[in-house]
Amino acid sequence: MILTRRALFTGVAASGATLLAGCDRLGESEAFRSILFKGADWNEWTQRALTERNALAREFRPDQMSPVFRTNGTRNPDTPSYNAQAATGFADWRVRIDGLVARPQALSIAQLSSMPQRAQITRHDCVEGWSAIGKWQGPQLSTVLNAAGLSDRARFLVFHCADAYSGGTRPYYESIDLVDAFHPQTILALGLNDERLGIGHGAPVRLRVERHLGYKHAKYVERIEAVASLADIHGGKGGLWEDIAGYEWYAGI
Repeated sequence: MILTRRALFTGVAASGATLLAGCDRLGESEAFRSILFKGADWNEWTQRALTERNALAREFRPDQMSPVFRTNGTRNPDTPSYNAQAATGFADWRVRIDGLVARPQALSIAQLSSMPQRAQITRHDCVEGWSAIGKWQGPQLSTVLNAAGLSDRARFLVFHCADAYSGGTRPYYESIDLVDAFHPQTILALGLNDERLGIGHGAPVRLRVERHLGYKHAKYVERIEAVASLADIHGGKGGLWEDIAGYEWYAGI
């Protein structure tokens, strides 16, 4: 039997391990991080070497959806600019796609909604140890990237977000490589459980990269930047929690 990280979390939760109050607080425990992420490089290698690159995360039936889908990370960016956008139903929100692309884009929510949509009922696994099953809907990220025309030099996508930590001094960001970016279940989610995405879940648009832990699913996405390297992006480790709390960049499950 192959013990995946998802199975490990399920076992930990079943054993009665105490859940922490939020993903941000896990960074306070060096021992927890060491146990959780030990062997992450091995995890990435084995998943990429042994799993077909388009292998799907499990999808569920509607009757298996969780009655309550908890929020993870930021519940509301609560900045003047975000609040102004929310007050108008995000009519003026734009997701910029730039960096190493031939045709930079600035897509409205209406434009993203007009693209072919993928709906998928999947399980969200938070680094805290809890899980929930929900239905996400939105355009595949590959559709957006193909319209922008990625350069051959692009290796990663960086998702810049509207929320921030540490008193607003550290903007949330995350990144994935092109294998995950072009995976058929990687979408820019606009809806959850047949309703428009709520603020707590990342409205108006969040990343869903279904074969990864929850902290990789960037919320409140404002910009997608194609880059050759992560070294010069914020702390250089590919994401906020990777920079400040030692989380592993590859969070595959």
